[in-house]
Amino acid sequence: MTTRRSALSRQPMAIIAMCMLGVLVLLAVFAPVVWGDEAVAADPDSIALPLSAEHLLGTDKLGRDILLRTLVATRLSLVMAIAATLIGACIGLLLGALPAVLGARAQRWFASVVSTWLAFPVLLVAMLTVVLLGPGATTAVVALALTMTPSFARLAQTLSSRVGGSEFLAAARMLGVSRRRQFTRYVLPNIAEPVIVNVTTSIGGGLLALSSLSFLGVGVQPPDFDWGRLLSEGFGEVYNSPVAAIGPGVAVVFAGLAFSMLGESLAAQLRNREHGKALSPRRLGPAPVAERPAETPSATATDRAETIVPLLEVDGLSVSFPGPDGWIRPVQDVSFRIAPGEIVGVVGESGSGKSVTMMSVAQLAPAGAAVTARRLRFDGEDLTGLTPAAAGKVLGTRVGVVFQDSLTALNPALRVGTQLAEIPRVHGAVGRGQAHEMAVRALDDVQIPDAAHRAQQFPHEFSGGMRQRALIAMSQIGSPSLIIADEPTTALDVTVQRRVLALLRRECAESGTAAIVVSHDVAVLAELCQRILVMYAGRIVEDVDIALLATPERLAHPYTRALTASLPDLDTDRTTPLVTIPGEPPDLSRPITGCAFAARCAFATELCRTETPVPVPHRHGGRVACWHPQDAIAPDTTPGREEVGA
Repeated sequence: MTTRRSALSRQPMAIIAMCMLGVLVLLAVFAPVVWGDEAVAADPDSIALPLSAEHLLGTDKLGRDILLRTLVATRLSLVMAIAATLIGACIGLLLGALPAVLGARAQRWFASVVSTWLAFPVLLVAMLTVVLLGPGATTAVVALALTMTPSFARLAQTLSSRVGGSEFLAAARMLGVSRRRQFTRYVLPNIAEPVIVNVTTSIGGGLLALSSLSFLGVGVQPPDFDWGRLLSEGFGEVYNSPVAAIGPGVAVVFAGLAFSMLGESLAAQLRNREHGKALSPRRLGPAPVAERPAETPSATATDRAETIVPLLEVDGLSVSFPGPDGWIRPVQDVSFRIAPGEIVGVVGESGSGKSVTMMSVAQLAPAGAAVTARRLRFDGEDLTGLTPAAAGKVLGTRVGVVFQDSLTALNPALRVGTQLAEIPRVHGAVGRGQAHEMAVRALDDVQIPDAAHRAQQFPHEFSGGMRQRALIAMSQIGSPSLIIADEPTTALDVTVQRRVLALLRRECAESGTAAIVVSHDVAVLAELCQRILVMYAGRIVEDVDIALLATPERLAHPYTRALTASLPDLDTDRTTPLVTIPGEPPDLSRPITGCAFAARCAFATELCRTETPVPVPHRHGGRVACWHPQDAIAPDTTPGREEVGA
């Protein structure tokens, strides 16, 4: 709570809003105590006086100071607005969120009630309430609460529908958790923040609505008074003393702005928390910049990818995110090349930086990320320094992306065929009919049965494997030169995995498209790729031919060997525990000195803990970044290497 309050206090709008609310609170607490008697006492000698040094807004028909009455009315005006909003929010939460724990029939019934309620005009509900209860402050509060209730109910209904279908709530039901506890512990905490933001913003609107009711004479009645009542009295004398209506009007606007600005600030804080903390530039420091090219073995040595012109060339790629104490760099100094038509796998434990690296190459880095590189070229074009719009023109149809979660990658509001057709329509400038035919043909190419019918369906009507194939079709419809597949077989069963991999391999073979396939499963990549890039703690530690996985003793990096050894096969002794890698990956939010794998490596020495190894050629034809590579080539003259055995 302290962190959120401190982050909120750094927003200029939030600071202004809280200062304005502080003024309102002080007036609401102390104004009736200090000026309450003077604001209601009639003075026959001061009737209808114009503004003066003694009466800054003049006096009314009974000689009462209008400015003091405006200040005293702050308490009643705020109390009524806050009370009406809270009553409407509480009833709305019950109507909208409670059905999430009551079952489908209750949800349908409550949804019908809310929809019918919303159909009635707000003014009609307010007038009907006044007719039934009679004019007065209580009536105005009840009328406003009734008009606010359906909007809060619809908001709560929308938010709770996501929670109602969650696995953790299903588990709570299975464990026998009471419905009351499901509602208070599972549903409400997960929808509280958007509701609080909406409540804060609605108080300003409620204040205006209550003032309108009092202005019309159906709200607060004499001898009580709020800003709306004072505005009505001042408007009656507007031709004699125009300033009489200014004070109450300014007060209504001032309070409405304060609550609206606070609501907007809370909403901005919520968005910042979802997309990463927004830190001040002074604390964060300057954004990272790409380091100058260094004459290292990784930059000067040759490998097989350098014998031909590469399709993709990445040198010194780093990705940084803003953190509480500065920039966090989960991807550091990554360099690799992809040849035309080549299928390359990227493997590593979760959190090793695989997806972030490849999404950054595709110019799809997460919001707030700072991407730098010494060189980033695709098909001969330099991508460094391009704006998102310019990068989109270069990569729009030449790079296809298959995302990890097929359900969230497809727009649930659009039919699958419509989404596929967008690519040729936007980038190919073809007509609607031709684009639809291309979409159907693309679905048919990935072996989706009855493609013409399926193109008219929504993503939720597809199975997981079919959605993944639809994503492959989407990535291929623009005839790209490179496909980046981010764990395309996640959450698929083994049979569907093989079909998806075979389909991806066939599509690349038929079109000559290169592919980068990200996975944490070495077995998946072994069936598809020609070589793999092994990543650990944001760096590439080995570039190896896939054929060497069959002979783990020829692998150079201890981490690659450990990954391969932890993969069971039909010859694995089932009477012994499975092989695991001891320890845990390092925390990338903290600086890492030396080799990141040193704490888990049986060959680590003091050199590994103090100096970071750079990729060097290995006799298996690839590269390895390790001070103690197994079966390494003859040692070179790099400082410190003379004390490392081959």
